[in-house]
Amino acid sequence: MQLTKNTQGALLMAASMAGFSCSDALSKAIVASMNAGQIIFIRGLFTALIVYLLARRMGALRSWKVILQPMIALRIACEAIAAATYITALGMMPIANASAIQQAVPLAVTLGAMIFLKEPVGWRRWSAILVGFIGVLIIIRPGPDGFTLAALLVTACMFATAARDLATRCIDKNVPSLMVTVCTAFSISIFGALCIVPLGGWQPVNMTSLLQILLASVLVLIGYQAVILAMRTGEISFVAPFRYLSLIWSSLLGLIVFGEMPDSWAIIGAAIVIASGIYTFYRENKRRAAERVAQEAEPRIPA
Repeated sequence: MQLTKNTQGALLMAASMAGFSCSDALSKAIVASMNAGQIIFIRGLFTALIVYLLARRMGALRSWKVILQPMIALRIACEAIAAATYITALGMMPIANASAIQQAVPLAVTLGAMIFLKEPVGWRRWSAILVGFIGVLIIIRPGPDGFTLAALLVTACMFATAARDLATRCIDKNVPSLMVTVCTAFSISIFGALCIVPLGGWQPVNMTSLLQILLASVLVLIGYQAVILAMRTGEISFVAPFRYLSLIWSSLLGLIVFGEMPDSWAIIGAAIVIASGIYTFYRENKRRAAERVAQEAEPRIPA
């Protein structure tokens, strides 16, 4: 049975979330012994070398000038911001809470698609977006002193990730996905290297940590490639909600590996965010179905 483009995109997004969640867990395990810049640098270097060899073998390499394309450059910048903010935040909060906030990414993508890609968004989806962001506030629960640094970092990561996905959608389809991944991985590694000194300097790396970073690199590579293919294969409104699978992965990893149990507020907030995203997805499908019916009902003029 041949899978539809949307189904392919959904499966790719599910694989991407599994890869990123496991990589995040590995990063969280070592973030106490080295700063985020050092982790990003080493992980990015491993990822870049692996994906470069893979792209070379598959004939997917292109001129490095493709990095000058605005959408690819924007995607790289957003990826760098997302990586730095998220890894730093993982050292300050439970992985499930951080992942729960990230579940608002599809809502942010829908909002961004409306603003920048001129996709129509009715009042119902506007309401769903608003309710979803209220869910994020419930997860964060700002106190009398305002937002915590960890909450601000994850929120910044959320918007950077949404911008990355929108930029991915706009990349010239003639550029192979592996080439986009190569450019991203090398650029992220350089970014990490530049952040090492400002974030505390280089720390000794033992063999266990090195192997953990190597495995995280492979998982990030899977995530990179799968999310690029997902966003370029299926419709954004269909594919994006499958990010919610990462919450299941992160919660299980947090419980099994770190002994972290999400509190009731985080669970309630995550449920609101996910429900809002699913409703947004439902409304988008209903709108597209109505458009198809209207097009089929139009009388055809004989040639």
